[in-house]
Amino acid sequence: MTAVAKLLDSKERHIWSIGPNDFVYDAIKLMAEKGIGALLVMEGGSLVGILSERDYARKVILKGKSSKKTPVVDIMTKDVLFARPEQNVEECMALMTKKHIRHLPVMEGKQVVGMISIGDLVKTIIAEQKFTIEQLEHYISG
Repeated sequence: MTAVAKLLDSKERHIWSIGPNDFVYDAIKLMAEKGIGALLVMEGGSLVGILSERDYARKVILKGKSSKKTPVVDIMTKDVLFARPEQNVEECMALMTKKHIRHLPVMEGKQVVGMISIGDLVKTIIAEQKFTIEQLEHYISG
């Protein structure tokens, strides 16, 4: 089972964030520029929330709000679930599936050290299964 720390080592470690008082429009623009589906909301170096495309769709568009006038703090998810580097990908997959989330910050103490997505986890699990299958085929064929 792959640890989250190893997964983070295999991908770019950019941690994209926005401030709680920035406007939602700027957050969506940054997500589009970076090709990502969520931003961490940071204030003074501390994680205070997470903003996803789902938050935007449900809390701005469907409520008729203006993204250029709505601050991030008004729509961000404040109770942020997170992973620890020593956790394995299966634990994270179970948490994300149970809570219906697609992005998970990785915390070491109070410090954000990365972000993983459901896609990262699926890719890692598939690679693990492929390796296991190859090993079994090699064993069987002698």
